[in-house]
Amino acid sequence: MQLQQLQHYNNYNKMVTIYSTPTCVYCKSLKEYLGLKNIAFQEIDVASNEKELEHMVAISGQMGVPVVEIEGDVVIGFDKEKIDELLKIKS
Repeated sequence: MQLQQLQHYNNYNKMVTIYSTPTCVYCKSLKEYLGLKNIAFQEIDVASNEKELEHMVAISGQMGVPVVEIEGDVVIGFDKEKIDELLKIKS
């Protein structure tokens, strides 16, 4: 099981969890974007963790990745505008 443990709050005091797979191009882009903004996140590889996959489907209603959870708010896909809004990132 691959689980990147960065379970601390980021500069915006929000807990960010990314549900992803190793082959997901949008997941990679999302992680790069958050890295550029110095936003800490927890990454969960749902390809190798069935329990977390089930949790992701339960909170998002879908199987596709990435799914981002920010303090209980769920964002499906790499929706930069929604992520920026939830984290109060100014362009």
